[in-house]
Amino acid sequence: MPRVKRGVTKQQRHKKILALAKGHRASRHKLFRRAKESVIKALVYAYRHRRERKGDFRRLWILRISAAAQSNGISYSRFMNGAKEHNIGLNRKMLAEMAVNDPEAFSQLVGRVKEPATA
Repeated sequence: MPRVKRGVTKQQRHKKILALAKGHRASRHKLFRRAKESVIKALVYAYRHRRERKGDFRRLWILRISAAAQSNGISYSRFMNGAKEHNIGLNRKMLAEMAVNDPEAFSQLVGRVKEPATA
């Protein structure tokens, strides 16, 4: 079997990892082994937090809807239940957007939700 020299491929691999570690502190962006550990951990955090961000935004939307509903004299849970009963097909993101940017329309929506639902 012929001898394989790995100089170029090793350099490219190291260069790629060190480029990903750019901006990391101390030896984490200079030394290959430390940089590799740092990059792997950073990628794990990035993957995990992309999913976590979705929950963060949902909590934010719920908070905004709740505040707007409270200012209109109804609790969040009663508002969402009434919206479901009246077949209002807006998701939390749109309701939160409406609560922040168009309070009059949100107030009208709360008025509709407060009415008893017809079967």
